[in-house]
Amino acid sequence: MTNESMLTVLGRANSSNVQKVMWLLAEIGQPCVRVDMGGQFGGNKEVDYLRKNPNGVVPTLLDMDTVVWESNTILRYLSNRFGAFDLYPADPVHRAWVERWMDWQLSTLGPANTLLFQSIVRTPVSQRSADLIESHRERNAKLFFVLDEVLDGRRYLGGDGLTLADIAIGPLTYRWFELPLERPSYKHLRRWYDLICQRPAFREHVIGIGLS
Repeated sequence: MTNESMLTVLGRANSSNVQKVMWLLAEIGQPCVRVDMGGQFGGNKEVDYLRKNPNGVVPTLLDMDTVVWESNTILRYLSNRFGAFDLYPADPVHRAWVERWMDWQLSTLGPANTLLFQSIVRTPVSQRSADLIESHRERNAKLFFVLDEVLDGRRYLGGDGLTLADIAIGPLTYRWFELPLERPSYKHLRRWYDLICQRPAFREHVIGIGLS
């Protein structure tokens, strides 16, 4: 891949939505340039960025003249662009199974997990509310039980192999297991999480970044 066609990911490494994109790119062996943006780096509310992504959030993918935003849409785009149909199945039934978990991550798990993360990691100790944290913890505990039940008898969320469903949910699961709080025992979720923790791309782009 030449410099002219190099993929560019705009977004900070500690964003869970950026992490999914970087994880996928590493899994499919596609090099990219990542530019720190958003959060402590800023730049995502400036005019030039807003022309690319009117929502002013990260990540944004640049593929020559093509601009793609919304993290799970980026995952789909990259899988289609580079023919990663083991991760994004072409079969409509299998694809629908994968996509429903991607949508669930965005609509249900993501918002709840973000509130919990922000109430601990992004809130100074003196300003933290134990009651608020507990409320968010209870909500997340219930949602991860949903995953635990689904993973009973399944190696990965999409079946025997890694799919975009795992990549979409993996970074949030890392936060759940690493945050300093009490968690129920999840037999099947823990087995799945230990499995993705063995993947070099996950270790590099999620575990290696840490909670920040």
